[in-house]
Amino acid sequence: MVEINFGRTRPARLLDLTHIPELDSWELVGDGTAVRIGAGVSYTRIISELKDLCPGLAQAARTVGSPQIRNRGTVAGNLGTASPAGDSHPPLFAVRATVEAASTRGTRLIAIDDYFLGPKRNALEPDELIRAILVPVATGPQQFAKVGPRTAMVIATASFAVSLDPVDGRVGTGIGSAGPTPLRARAAEQLLEAVLRDRWSVPGLPDADTLADFGRHVAAAASPIDDVRGTADYRRHALSVISGRCLKWAWTQLHEESQQ
Repeated sequence: MVEINFGRTRPARLLDLTHIPELDSWELVGDGTAVRIGAGVSYTRIISELKDLCPGLAQAARTVGSPQIRNRGTVAGNLGTASPAGDSHPPLFAVRATVEAASTRGTRLIAIDDYFLGPKRNALEPDELIRAILVPVATGPQQFAKVGPRTAMVIATASFAVSLDPVDGRVGTGIGSAGPTPLRARAAEQLLEAVLRDRWSVPGLPDADTLADFGRHVAAAASPIDDVRGTADYRRHALSVISGRCLKWAWTQLHEESQQ
């Protein structure tokens, strides 16, 4: 709609998918290890119905636009646009989600790491549409944060998501609005996994030095530019701060839940 409103494109035809019931539902799959979210499931429903199964995605959904936009907008729409600033993208990267694409030729699965090809470019073929998104069920805390020039209805200047998986000892990250595509901070993940090895149940971790190192690795993974929303230096600094905060929040939540 933004492209149409600014006269940048004029589609020859539009296809209404809102009345296809198979796209407007979600279900647990893989013996309950993942949520298959239909392409028509709105942000509002993700917030209300999936906040426990997909907490990071639900947190990001709360920051999308206005209530009217959340009532109509979808994660699949965010993925279709493939903007590096999409709010739902970092939590999808943090949990290593999968995109289910469909065409008359059949269905195929695209790992989120392989989905984005460049700014507003994705791996969908011309005859494919997004049928669903497969999101692993949370086995630990997830957190999301974004920075923008105001607190509501704003495109992110930088965003970040983290997922802690104490069951498998894995850390997931996702960076938004700080590169030509959303991306993961792989070095930051490896750093934290090494620090926490066999220490996931130890209260008080990670310490201030680990939080700072984690933030530096996240900032280093970004590839931002200067634009009207912020400079590249500001984006890197913002990422180093919000990634440390997200990790601290998630770690605190992990140990609060373990004590209940």
